[in-house]
Amino acid sequence: MAESKKKGLWSGLMRRLSTTQGSGKLEKLPPLRRASSGDVPLRRRRDEGPDVPTSRRRPRRPDPRDSKGKGKEQSNGHRYDPVPLDRWPPSSVSSEEELTLGHAMELISRGVPAHKGHKRPVPHASDHYYALYTTTAGNHGDESDTVNQHNAMTQLTTLRLQGSGPPNYPWETLEQPSLAFGYGARPGTITLNYWAGLFSALPPVINLRDPGIAPRDVDLAHIFRRLQDLEGGLEDDNEELLYRLYKRFLRDPDKVFSPHKTMERQITDLVMCLSSPDWIDFSNPKNQVVTKFIYDTSPENQQQYHKFFYQLVLSLELELRINSRLHTDWAKERLMEQIPPKIQWNLALARRWKDFVRVEYYGETPDSIRLRYRLRKRQVKMLKRFAQMMKWPNLAETLDELKQRDAEGALLPVSSHAMAFFSGLVLPGPTFPFLIMNSLIDIDPDKATDNLALLTHLHPHCGFQYRNSYTYWTSNCIVGKVLAPTCLEVAGWVGPARPTIDLGRSQIARIRSRKPRQHILTPEDVTSMSDRSDPLGPPSKVYPVKDYELLTPDTDDIIDTIRIEQLNFRALPDKQQSVGPKWYDASIQFAIDAVSWPLHLTYDVSFINAWPCSDGPHPLFFDYVYTTRKVDEVVNIIDWGRPSGRDRSAPSTPVGGSKPTQAIVEGDDTERVLVIEAFGNSDNEVLARAWCSHWGLSAIVADIGKTCMACAIREAYAATLTVVILVEDQPDDAE
Repeated sequence: MAESKKKGLWSGLMRRLSTTQGSGKLEKLPPLRRASSGDVPLRRRRDEGPDVPTSRRRPRRPDPRDSKGKGKEQSNGHRYDPVPLDRWPPSSVSSEEELTLGHAMELISRGVPAHKGHKRPVPHASDHYYALYTTTAGNHGDESDTVNQHNAMTQLTTLRLQGSGPPNYPWETLEQPSLAFGYGARPGTITLNYWAGLFSALPPVINLRDPGIAPRDVDLAHIFRRLQDLEGGLEDDNEELLYRLYKRFLRDPDKVFSPHKTMERQITDLVMCLSSPDWIDFSNPKNQVVTKFIYDTSPENQQQYHKFFYQLVLSLELELRINSRLHTDWAKERLMEQIPPKIQWNLALARRWKDFVRVEYYGETPDSIRLRYRLRKRQVKMLKRFAQMMKWPNLAETLDELKQRDAEGALLPVSSHAMAFFSGLVLPGPTFPFLIMNSLIDIDPDKATDNLALLTHLHPHCGFQYRNSYTYWTSNCIVGKVLAPTCLEVAGWVGPARPTIDLGRSQIARIRSRKPRQHILTPEDVTSMSDRSDPLGPPSKVYPVKDYELLTPDTDDIIDTIRIEQLNFRALPDKQQSVGPKWYDASIQFAIDAVSWPLHLTYDVSFINAWPCSDGPHPLFFDYVYTTRKVDEVVNIIDWGRPSGRDRSAPSTPVGGSKPTQAIVEGDDTERVLVIEAFGNSDNEVLARAWCSHWGLSAIVADIGKTCMACAIREAYAATLTVVILVEDQPDDAE
């Protein structure tokens, strides 16, 4: 009777798992392909229909039957040398030439990032749910659009579901969209993959049916004894020792006739036990600062403390069985795909514990437990570096306090957030930025930090001002996204940013913003991405040279008449609560040619860091339509791309200025890309980003020294965006 309930989800996979157990040999697997070296999209011929129907326009090409001449594999008998182009066509190619596919790829596609979209099903969910991803290949360098996680201090924001080391693909991490492929290389930006992931249709986390398997009653010392034993690994080569799971924690319903001595049946029992609603649900964002359950060791919290560690030891038993050396990598990956999300979060906590925490001493009560934290020294150095990079206003006293508490071993008792940060018990996802910032605030001895005590990942669109010196904003907050070019972005925070007179000396501000007006990316858009952004245009027999042009923006014509004047906040009386931080609308006032222009940060737009290309600049196919404007002209552009369906923003108007202005309204081409040349000082890029937020338009941001203008425009087509911001980093920009 009991055994029949366990069939279904696990039975087929467990049978496969059991066939590999005991041999101790790993099956030979097909080699994994990295995104940087594999997923180049296959080309379609003109007479073949599109793979996926889509309403988005693909580049069109004139009928080759209307053209004259024949294509040549090597023009004029010369072999093409991959040197950067300074003119189009190159000297060895006639302007009337018609290139074959091979020659066109050498001249036009070499070093161009090729973007490919993926739509993947969600395990245990209907076809109405799906996850969207992108991979990119083609550029020959080692750089990507993702920030270096070590430099950005974001290692603990992500966790690979299976295996060690960084993930190869974005679907390999627990948190989705994947933060291993999330933060862009430029401050305040995200990656193309993260942008696509925002439009995934993921099912809500549902409560699992209670299987009715209750664990045994055990005391705290029994739990910690087993946690300490498991530090040496699992006894996976001895069935009798494995079976002690049922003597310690579980009950075997079939111990008389068919005892559960095989590892796959124990995995099933552990999963079913952890499916009970009585356990803590770590998939719930409210529970993802896990140390709040164990920070308090008083008798009043003893029951919660006991439940947490009982859940942890069962999760660790499960994690070690899944990752047994007796199982092949294939079996482990397939099994992890079948594990319900709620159980996967338990396994994430077990992984963090296994990697970073050791039991030194235990007793019968919580206050007798002594733990050793392997990550503490690294985290102390990280927090010190974080405070220095953020130019923390009370830096000297804070670092003295940090040093003294570290010497006394008194860092973890500061707060539950500090305990999580210094111990490494950090679940992947949005909590880490708040753990590191709250740890810094809690260690700072200044009494003013009491006003900053309510920062929480449950309200991510926020920031604060400290001592009237600087403001700091989360990477998710539109204020941080826009001001980022003038700041650093570290550990999910943007700062130090300019102060404001609209906030108190030390005060938290929550920022109201709307969804962007162009906030639609369908699965069809993602899966057809490679076709819409193909550097050659649609497939053809020949590729006329005259269908392409070489774009070279004028980086010498620098606009130096733009400055940020003020950062303004307007309180929202209708959203204020009796307790907690206040809500505000944000705006930035610029001086442009001595005239003040306010731009409201109304929409929570995103800025996608452009993939770097190599061997550029590259030619652009004629059907990728665009318009170029200098950054000081954008305030006159209204309703770009005609993003209908939502309320329009009010046009920005100068403050107290008499300079005549005339609005620029482009044609009806809703896919025309606006290329904003924001070269020069960082305030220029801030203006371009603020204009995007004012009108609700997300944008591609491209450093022209790494990504050519043509590749940035094609990526905008891939992402279905209509704005590209071109910038050029100067040697003295890096701080």
